[in-house]
Amino acid sequence: MDYISYLYPILSKMKRIFIIDWWLALAFAITAYSGFELHIAGHFSTHEVWHNWAVCHTLASLTFIILGVLHIQSHWGWYKSLISKGLGKKSRITIWLSFIYLIVSITGIVLLSIKGANTDLGLWHYRIGIVLTIICVGHFIKRFPILRKSISK
Repeated sequence: MDYISYLYPILSKMKRIFIIDWWLALAFAITAYSGFELHIAGHFSTHEVWHNWAVCHTLASLTFIILGVLHIQSHWGWYKSLISKGLGKKSRITIWLSFIYLIVSITGIVLLSIKGANTDLGLWHYRIGIVLTIICVGHFIKRFPILRKSISK
């Protein structure tokens, strides 16, 4: 089956923001899963298995960061109003999500520049990544009805 010709009618009708959001959800799932597998491999597997999960997690994470930046850019008006008008009725969960996402991204990038295996920073990255995973899943579940409608339009 030709997936491009199957997906083209769906994607051509979708707004850019929803395309980014769907790809972001996929990148998040792969990033979270590979992060857990990487952590487990560090305890129970050979170095080769750990290395393969590290490569997978790094590539998925870089994709997640790029799509995250595009997602934030798509919602830049929300962030600007947060700065100009204050919290008001803004979602505090989304604010925490943004902050924790930034911390996990920064620690992950720093881990790329050092030998991060079995380091305190690597363990903190993992722990904060678990918190990010929980908040991201909640964020996605809350917005899933809107995303689902983006496919049916």
